[in-house]
Amino acid sequence: MQSTSTEIRNPFAEEVAKGLSAKQKYISSKYFYDDEGSRLFQKIMELPEYYPTRAEMEILTQQPTEIAAALRFRGSFNIIELGAGDGLKTKELLRFLVQQQADFTYIPIDISEEAMVHLRAGLASALPNLKVNPLVGDYFEVLEKPDIEHIPNLFLFLGGNIGNYEKGETLDLLHMLWERMNSGDRLLTGFDLRKNPDLIKKAYDDSQGVTRAFNLNLLHRMNRELGAEFRPETFDFYSYYNPYTGEVRSMLVSKTAQTVYIKELDQAFDFQENELIRTELSKKYTLDEIELLARESGFVSEQHFLDSNRYFTDSLWLKP
Repeated sequence: MQSTSTEIRNPFAEEVAKGLSAKQKYISSKYFYDDEGSRLFQKIMELPEYYPTRAEMEILTQQPTEIAAALRFRGSFNIIELGAGDGLKTKELLRFLVQQQADFTYIPIDISEEAMVHLRAGLASALPNLKVNPLVGDYFEVLEKPDIEHIPNLFLFLGGNIGNYEKGETLDLLHMLWERMNSGDRLLTGFDLRKNPDLIKKAYDDSQGVTRAFNLNLLHRMNRELGAEFRPETFDFYSYYNPYTGEVRSMLVSKTAQTVYIKELDQAFDFQENELIRTELSKKYTLDEIELLARESGFVSEQHFLDSNRYFTDSLWLKP
């Protein structure tokens, strides 16, 4: 591998340099969601094998009364959604609150500007009386901006995204959120639950190859944005589920020994035949693990809202 002392300013480039220089190469799953990645994920959510979206949609469609009652907010409040995407599931909760004439502002945050444009247009049509203040960017960075006004806040982290982080990273994220929240604020977080391993395996390696394309888009994105010279056809996709740890691990596999130059970094990276690039972790939880995670991060777990199959839960936590 060769490199220069060129200063790197692009956060994506910085993380690519770090990940591809590691002993076990990796790229953070948060970089899946450029505009093309977001489009591919929309297709994933429509796949028959991909149950999490349908399970969480059932919760938010059929239990908005219970969720709203559990908030116990009085007066005006904010709903701040991390990684809002198309907002399809959230729309059901928002619709209920608008119908109840609740006084709130919806603040969706997403890294994809295209997703935010479509979300805002869709909400303007479906819920014209909804107050919306979308923010574009990495929610880690957006939440570092000046404090959101000091009225009660409901933070949403839906879709099981909490499972995409290693344990230490999960705690770091939750601690960061805890620090940004006021006493009495709440966090509604989606957790995919442990279930028949075969159901989980098929959800993350679909028969149509959409998940494969979603992962390979990381290489296309580096080519587009960083001037990388990846040949995606020389990489394959592999995913497996370990039912003992509850972890789905996904990765790209170099089919051949090769060297890839990245112009933005002025750096070349060597790949051995069959060498891996880790792309995604998707952790599946038990309810006991969720309760423990809440305690470890300083929250009080108040209530679990489960779908009828008990595949998924949206769990409500309080910052005391």
